[in-house]
Amino acid sequence: MTDTPTPEALAADLIDLLDIEEIDTDLYRGRRSSNGVGRVFGGQVIAQALQAAQRSTDAPKVAHSLHAYFMRAGNEDYPIIYRVVRDFDGKSFSTRRVIAMQRGQPILNMACSLQLPEDGFTHQDTMPDVLAPESLKSEAEIRAESSAHVDERFRRQLTRPRPIEIRPVYPRQWFDPQPTAPLQHSWFRIVAPIGDDPALHRAVLSYASDMALLGTCMLPHGVNWTTPGFQTASLDHALWLHEDFRADDWLLYVTDSPWAGHARGFNRGKIFARDGRLVASVTQEGLIRLREPKEKNA
Repeated sequence: MTDTPTPEALAADLIDLLDIEEIDTDLYRGRRSSNGVGRVFGGQVIAQALQAAQRSTDAPKVAHSLHAYFMRAGNEDYPIIYRVVRDFDGKSFSTRRVIAMQRGQPILNMACSLQLPEDGFTHQDTMPDVLAPESLKSEAEIRAESSAHVDERFRRQLTRPRPIEIRPVYPRQWFDPQPTAPLQHSWFRIVAPIGDDPALHRAVLSYASDMALLGTCMLPHGVNWTTPGFQTASLDHALWLHEDFRADDWLLYVTDSPWAGHARGFNRGKIFARDGRLVASVTQEGLIRLREPKEKNA
């Protein structure tokens, strides 16, 4: 039996995962996840690609948007190579293209825009009035309570410690889900302080932005990842970074899904700081396909 890692160890491991290695000019390598099994988590690829774009651009330009397409599932057995293309460097904006590769094949293409900070007109949506995170159970606690319903091969993955703590305002039904409105509210943060580097906080938020998003379009249909024959995959992911924030302080993720069809579901997200500022916006379309169970041989 292994010891449960401390929050500080979990946070340090995520920071190390996002600390991509420069192996040549505009060429970076992202290591494998310590606990990854099978398919690479999409948020990891997005965050490492964002780090590659940020590190190829001189300060004080700041990443403000990224648009990514997933082409192939990443494999946790191999590191990921990131190639940066410097498409544009102007006085106010720079644009980068990042190609994520494994074993000679692209798994993700991402465009990222960076801007020299400046003042301008301001307005924003209002943050919803929801329960504070201190009054809510963590998703880890909810998963542990539900783990008795899972056989051993899935229980370890369901209950393993994670570097991002999520506290859902309305907890999901992990087993026997019932149709509900396509709307979720979840608080999240990295589990320990990570210092003051804004680029790192942006990378951590981009990593976490792939959580609790695709599941939103499943809610009206009473399905989730435990449904037999259900297949999901992220197809694209767009993130806009509006304001400064700390990823080690609580952020509220509000997600909704206005449409699903043709085996795809569309999802939107708004991320608020505790003080009510809208700090980021997210969209994602994903594959949601229910396959017929395979017939057993007579």
